[in-house]
Amino acid sequence: MINKKKLERILNRVEKPARYIGMEQNSIVKNLDNMKVKFAFCFPDVYEVGMSHLGLHILYNLINKKDDFACERVFSPWIDMEKEMRKENLPLITLENKEDVKNFDFLGFTLQYEMSYTNILNILDLAKIPFLSKDRDDKYPLIIAGGPCAYNPEPIADFVDFFVIGEGEEITLEILELYKKHKEKGWDREVFLKDIAKLKGIYVPKYYEVIYNEDGTINEMQPLIGGVPDKIEKVMIEDLDTMFSPEEMIVPFIETVHDRVVLEMFRGCTHGCRFCQAGMIYRPIREKSPERLMELAEKLVENTGYENVSLSSLSSCDYSQLQFLISSLMDEFEEKKVGVSLPSLRLDSFSIDVLKEIEKVRKSGLTFAPEAGSQRLRDVINKGVDEEDLVTAVSYAFKEGWSRIKLYFMIGLPTETDEDVLGIKDISYKVKDLFFNRPKEEKKGNFKVTASASCFVPKPFTPFQWVGQETIDEFKRKAYLVKDSIRDNRVVFNYHDPELSYMEAIFARGDRRLSKLLIKAWEKGCRFDGWSEHFEYDTWIEALKEVDIDGDFYATRQREIDEVLPWDFIDPGVSKKYLAKEYKKAILGETTRDCRLGCMACGIQDCSMRGKFN
Repeated sequence: MINKKKLERILNRVEKPARYIGMEQNSIVKNLDNMKVKFAFCFPDVYEVGMSHLGLHILYNLINKKDDFACERVFSPWIDMEKEMRKENLPLITLENKEDVKNFDFLGFTLQYEMSYTNILNILDLAKIPFLSKDRDDKYPLIIAGGPCAYNPEPIADFVDFFVIGEGEEITLEILELYKKHKEKGWDREVFLKDIAKLKGIYVPKYYEVIYNEDGTINEMQPLIGGVPDKIEKVMIEDLDTMFSPEEMIVPFIETVHDRVVLEMFRGCTHGCRFCQAGMIYRPIREKSPERLMELAEKLVENTGYENVSLSSLSSCDYSQLQFLISSLMDEFEEKKVGVSLPSLRLDSFSIDVLKEIEKVRKSGLTFAPEAGSQRLRDVINKGVDEEDLVTAVSYAFKEGWSRIKLYFMIGLPTETDEDVLGIKDISYKVKDLFFNRPKEEKKGNFKVTASASCFVPKPFTPFQWVGQETIDEFKRKAYLVKDSIRDNRVVFNYHDPELSYMEAIFARGDRRLSKLLIKAWEKGCRFDGWSEHFEYDTWIEALKEVDIDGDFYATRQREIDEVLPWDFIDPGVSKKYLAKEYKKAILGETTRDCRLGCMACGIQDCSMRGKFN
């Protein structure tokens, strides 16, 4: 156990000490001495971000439901806390028992964002755990990782003992049970890893070798031992109604990114947007029943005291019984002043009926995502909405009293022209005109439209995985093209940092050779790279030069369709043949219909939704 007086002394010197004390409502503290398996769950970012992640609440409660398992939380200490910890030589500890992370059986990372990778190294260092898996023996915890970024695990493969590819709820308990059996019959790390490598969805990097061509591309990846698969198949929850879903959530003492009950309605997506990794890797679509969602909502509101229920999924308006669900929620919670919100809305007429329901308690901000400034480019990315959809949805919103609209776009999409980019300004102005060209009595509130543009990052397992990212200079030129064209202070334009997006692309499409870059960048002080105030682009460029890595090779280089990609050894269900076909259709500006209107043969086997909406 750590010196609690030392911890108290440190907490008096940092902002937001509640990030580090634990003891929140619905947190679970067990006697670790009685536990057979101790799991430290780490979200490699600051507490407020990590506590807003639904996956944390699921795994935390799932593991702790087992009498002889304990799951405790750990986050990245903020800059001030890290400084004090290093000064006082205080190791990284968990929130629940204030136990040294190094004393746990597992340290599990969720990989939500590539630019958190230096935080992972920082956490290992603060926990006094060697970075490289080859340097760790039996006295250190097993380092595991999962989440969307695990679909290209290679940039951090040297640091992680094994990855879970896919949805981890069911396999996590299987892993921990297997670990318990190994401990009971005599522990041998190597024997356990060989055993675990045989499970579906488990990737143990040390058992695979990457062979490169002279030009730096990959020739092949091959197993080094027998008994491990050539391809790692993702694991998937088949029935969301019977899967474990928490009926309690930890309620933080301080404000977090999402202070609300989060209801996950379904997994997967049928739209096939060609830039969207989540829409491909989480296929097929699987829904929870309205009855199960109502049951969870009632228990979660009662057990947390939250006054808002957020309906969360990749495209929430696609839930097949959304109107019925929202009506049921409003009937249940309207008198209790508990609101219902949707993170974002599709630009179609169906959204209007949904808005009529959710506005009964309180008006939340409205966010729409056209993604591209022109219909031509929306067809390229297969967005499936048009300008008429925008006019209909926004007109209704203004009529009902909304006056502030957020619009999300991307710049740097494949085949994009300056005309497409300037369409961002045109759409924003059209929204403004729709507001002001109304009868005087219908103009309610102070109007503002905020258009935000992120820089397109090609991601693995999307039809655009072969595309070279735009250069930083081109991103900036296009952003300023829009910015300089806007001459109205009621229209606000923001754009994402192109330098940060460039680094994100390097790690999104990288291979094992990037581990030395991560170590070098961390040594030079990089951490919290996803936070603009802490991202040091010049430091990253220095690190790239010092380890002799060409960032453009990963980020801006166009891939050939037949190139072996670093993540090709993973099987997400969607076939590479289908992705290539979609890429070719994109270049031609051809669209692909929604899966609900008929199977498009993406490669998913036994799709539970096949034929359901035909």
